[in-house]
Amino acid sequence: MGSIDELILKTTKEIVVKFIETGRIGPAGFHETFKTIYTTVEEIAKGSQHPPEQDTEETDS
Repeated sequence: MGSIDELILKTTKEIVVKFIETGRIGPAGFHETFKTIYTTVEEIAKGSQHPPEQDTEETDS
């Protein structure tokens, strides 16, 4: 597991723990909520690793 994957897992865990502490999720909804949060964090983290795409349209200079 790479360091980015470890950070994603740690971040997801912290978010889920906060949701449990505040009563926003319980044991019944844990599995689906964890997967959803993990996927969201992963998309954001791994999406930020790539430079923004440049506009490939040619312009007159």
